Amino acid sequence: MRLIEVRNFGGPEVLEYVERSVPEAGAFQVVIKVEAIGINPVETYIRAGEYPVLPDLPYIPGGNCAGCIHEVGEGVTGFTVGQRVYTASKKGAYSEYCLCDFREIYPLPEEMSFNEGAALGTPAATAYRALFTRGSGRAGERVLVHGASGSVGLAAIQLGHAAGMRMYGTAGSEKGLQCILESGADGALLHHGKYIKKLQSFVPKGFDLILEMLANKNLEIDLSLLAPGGRVVIIGSRGRIEIDPRATMGRETDIRGLALANATREELMATHAALSVAMKSGHLKPVIADVLPMSQAAEAHRRVLESGNCGKIVLIPESDG
Repeated sequence: MRLIEVRNFGGPEVLEYVERSVPEAGAFQVVIKVEAIGINPVETYIRAGEYPVLPDLPYIPGGNCAGCIHEVGEGVTGFTVGQRVYTASKKGAYSEYCLCDFREIYPLPEEMSFNEGAALGTPAATAYRALFTRGSGRAGERVLVHGASGSVGLAAIQLGHAAGMRMYGTAGSEKGLQCILESGADGALLHHGKYIKKLQSFVPKGFDLILEMLANKNLEIDLSLLAPGGRVVIIGSRGRIEIDPRATMGRETDIRGLALANATREELMATHAALSVAMKSGHLKPVIADVLPMSQAAEAHRRVLESGNCGKIVLIPESDG
């Protein structure tokens, strides 16, 4: 089988396209015949060696793929060979056959394509955790997704809209705005120029919840946009920022960090059960930005960090035929 392997941390060029043997399922493991692989920004930070916890070298990147179970190991319950599934793992997805713990896979409803399934494990789960677990979002609340045109942001717009929240989003391109509106947002703006005043005109009383994708740039802005008792949930940040703590005091607002890796097993089970209901009802429909062959993983790593993406970048294992 073919896969992507990282032998040294560094730029996208360290992603090597190599041939290896198909893995065998051990106890409590499954092997998945991969049909689609989701690319997440965190995978670029790990590959570069710029993440707090790094895997041992060499390793196979990626935590999100979708396909059918090829083999089940001893002790696996609830899954059978041939079943459609998606993964929410830590590594191993950039491969034609993915070996993972059966507790890190979830059934993929027939309503979802494999490409869409590859966009669920990290992005949709992160969106759900940001809205409900960390954000304490409730029906009727006013929610801003600051940077909503990526896969996490669009999932948040869809899930929040379905839960009765008033959803607003920002994007860096007209295409992104269109994706946000089509996903159910009540309003969308380009985050350029004097857009802050326009956001304030959307919701004069302030936002109850803000999901922030680039805190090192926007956190101070977010605090000025919150309603009394409002919350900012930090999903992404690429550096440091200096703020005045008094910005949180007058309206008693909160800044809450988020890391999907901190979710307990019980929280993950509840999250993916809720996502399954949303998928089957049609309320959650991942947006696919682009599809590339797996051999172009380096290009996918470059693109995923570019502004203007609308949805998920997916890799497809090449066919022998």
